[in-house]
Amino acid sequence: MENKRDILREEFDIILDRIKNKPEGSYTVYLTTDDSKKKAINKICEKIGEEATETILAAKDDIKEDLIHESADLIYHLFVLLAYSGVKYEELLEEFERRRKE
Repeated sequence: MENKRDILREEFDIILDRIKNKPEGSYTVYLTTDDSKKKAINKICEKIGEEATETILAAKDDIKEDLIHESADLIYHLFVLLAYSGVKYEELLEEFERRRKE
Protein backbone atom coordinates (compact mmCIF):
# COMPACT_ATOMS: atom_id res chain seq x y z
CA MET A 1 0.00 0.00 0.00
CA GLU A 2 1.44 3.36 -0.99
CA ASN A 3 1.97 6.10 1.55
CA LYS A 4 -0.85 8.64 1.18
CA ARG A 5 -0.94 12.17 2.52
CA ASP A 6 -3.36 12.92 5.30
CA ILE A 7 -4.93 15.91 3.60
CA LEU A 8 -7.46 16.38 6.40
CA ARG A 9 -4.68 16.61 9.00
CA GLU A 10 -2.85 19.06 6.74
CA GLU A 11 -5.99 21.19 6.46
CA PHE A 12 -6.46 21.13 10.23
CA ASP A 13 -2.81 22.17 10.73
CA ILE A 14 -3.19 25.04 8.24
CA ILE A 15 -6.26 26.24 10.15
CA LEU A 16 -4.34 26.08 13.45
CA ASP A 17 -1.48 28.05 11.92
CA ARG A 18 -3.79 30.73 10.59
CA ILE A 19 -5.56 31.09 13.92
CA LYS A 20 -2.20 31.47 15.65
CA ASN A 21 -0.37 33.70 13.14
CA LYS A 22 -3.33 35.64 11.72
CA PRO A 23 -2.07 36.24 8.16
CA GLU A 24 -3.70 39.21 6.49
CA GLY A 25 -6.56 38.34 4.16
CA SER A 26 -7.13 34.86 5.63
CA TYR A 27 -10.75 33.71 5.72
CA THR A 28 -9.92 31.60 8.76
CA VAL A 29 -8.71 34.74 10.53
CA TYR A 30 -11.92 36.53 9.54
CA LEU A 31 -13.99 33.73 11.08
CA THR A 32 -11.99 33.56 14.31
CA THR A 33 -11.42 37.23 15.01
CA ASP A 34 -14.14 39.20 16.76
CA ASP A 35 -14.81 41.32 19.85
CA SER A 36 -15.27 38.20 21.94
CA LYS A 37 -14.82 34.45 21.69
CA LYS A 38 -18.60 34.06 21.89
CA LYS A 39 -19.10 36.26 18.81
CA ALA A 40 -16.44 34.37 16.87
CA ILE A 41 -18.00 31.03 17.83
CA ASN A 42 -21.41 32.34 16.72
CA LYS A 43 -19.95 33.43 13.37
CA ILE A 44 -18.35 30.02 12.83
CA CYS A 45 -21.51 28.16 13.89
CA GLU A 46 -23.65 30.21 11.50
CA LYS A 47 -21.34 29.14 8.66
CA ILE A 48 -21.56 25.50 9.79
CA GLY A 49 -25.36 25.74 9.71
CA GLU A 50 -25.29 27.31 6.25
CA GLU A 51 -22.89 24.69 4.89
CA ALA A 52 -24.84 21.84 6.50
CA THR A 53 -28.02 23.07 4.81
CA GLU A 54 -26.25 23.36 1.45
CA THR A 55 -24.83 19.85 1.89
CA ILE A 56 -28.29 18.45 2.64
CA LEU A 57 -29.80 20.20 -0.38
CA ALA A 58 -27.05 18.90 -2.67
CA ALA A 59 -27.67 15.37 -1.39
CA LYS A 60 -31.43 15.66 -1.80
CA ASP A 61 -31.01 17.06 -5.31
CA ASP A 62 -28.62 14.18 -6.09
CA ILE A 63 -25.93 16.50 -7.45
CA LYS A 64 -22.69 14.68 -6.70
CA GLU A 65 -20.33 17.57 -7.56
CA ASP A 66 -22.25 19.94 -5.29
CA LEU A 67 -22.37 17.33 -2.54
CA ILE A 68 -18.59 16.98 -2.66
CA HIS A 69 -18.04 20.76 -2.71
CA GLU A 70 -20.49 21.51 0.08
CA SER A 71 -19.19 18.62 2.20
CA ALA A 72 -15.67 20.02 1.93
CA ASP A 73 -16.98 23.45 3.00
CA LEU A 74 -18.79 21.85 5.94
CA ILE A 75 -15.71 19.92 7.07
CA TYR A 76 -13.54 23.04 6.76
CA HIS A 77 -15.89 25.12 8.92
CA LEU A 78 -16.22 22.31 11.45
CA PHE A 79 -12.41 22.09 11.61
CA VAL A 80 -12.27 25.84 12.24
CA LEU A 81 -14.70 25.45 15.14
CA LEU A 82 -12.76 22.53 16.60
CA ALA A 83 -9.37 24.23 16.25
CA TYR A 84 -10.65 27.54 17.63
CA SER A 85 -12.23 25.68 20.56
CA GLY A 86 -8.94 23.99 21.42
CA VAL A 87 -9.83 20.50 20.19
CA LYS A 88 -6.81 18.68 18.79
CA TYR A 89 -7.00 16.62 15.62
CA GLU A 90 -5.72 13.64 17.59
CA GLU A 91 -8.65 13.95 20.00
CA LEU A 92 -11.05 13.69 17.08
CA LEU A 93 -9.25 10.59 15.81
CA GLU A 94 -9.31 9.09 19.30
CA GLU A 95 -13.07 9.56 19.44
CA PHE A 96 -13.50 7.71 16.14
CA GLU A 97 -11.23 4.96 17.42
CA ARG A 98 -13.24 4.69 20.63
CA ARG A 99 -16.44 4.34 18.60
CA ARG A 100 -14.98 1.47 16.58
CA LYS A 101 -14.58 -0.49 19.79
CA GLU A 102 -18.22 -0.09 20.81
